[in-house]
Amino acid sequence: MYKIGVFSKMCKVTIKALRYYEKEGLLKPAYIDENNSYRYYDSSQLVEISKIIALKQIGLSINDIKKIIKENKNFYDVLKCKKNELEKNINLYNYQLSQINYLLEEKKMENEILVKEIPSYVVYYREGIIKNYEAISEFVLETGKEVTNVNPNLKCIEPGYCYVNYLDHGYKEENVKIRYVEAVQEMGKESENIKFTKSNSIKAVCIYHKGSYSKLGESYNKILKYVENNGYEIAGEIRESYIDGCWNKESEEDYLTELQVPIEIIK
Repeated sequence: MYKIGVFSKMCKVTIKALRYYEKEGLLKPAYIDENNSYRYYDSSQLVEISKIIALKQIGLSINDIKKIIKENKNFYDVLKCKKNELEKNINLYNYQLSQINYLLEEKKMENEILVKEIPSYVVYYREGIIKNYEAISEFVLETGKEVTNVNPNLKCIEPGYCYVNYLDHGYKEENVKIRYVEAVQEMGKESENIKFTKSNSIKAVCIYHKGSYSKLGESYNKILKYVENNGYEIAGEIRESYIDGCWNKESEEDYLTELQVPIEIIK
């Protein structure tokens, strides 16, 4: 579990807002310490907060969000009502309208798509070729061991942020070229395989994928379709960011991965 400050950084939502959502009954902490009243959140609640953020980004009020999440009011009817309002102001609310059209097509709050800023970090990275996609975990673990051997005192940022880029020009089943990247607090000593740099800050279309990596293709299809349909252009390598996985979850159904697609608006 994460203290409220760490969880705030992970979901890019202020502590004040998290307390407000708790007060409104939209997102209660997973655990409250009776001795000191410290709030703790679970990583699975990133999916819950993303629902609230997605609905806020399309302009719904807290009362409308409560109707959808708490009162189970007709999600489709609420969105249709908001769509009619936005169509009167299409130039001003073009972004919000594109979000609504996506959600209306999905017909349910699942795998919601967000647009957010991802800051620059000091990172280490390793590039290599893996036999197939099942070998990613082994590649990541080997990378971590090598980094620790060369930099025993190096610390990752809190909360952690790591991701994989696929470097081949097209999809491949075998001999896949990848880059594993992890954000750290400071530059470290390089080795033959491990390099340090500063990542670029990006604006990205993002989607959380809950479940097995074997079904990641479904989330990729949704997010790439969204990019294409909403006047964006991919402006860099897609990041496959791992939040929960085999290192802390027993079941693949509890894995949580975020796909981050760097974008720019097509002029």
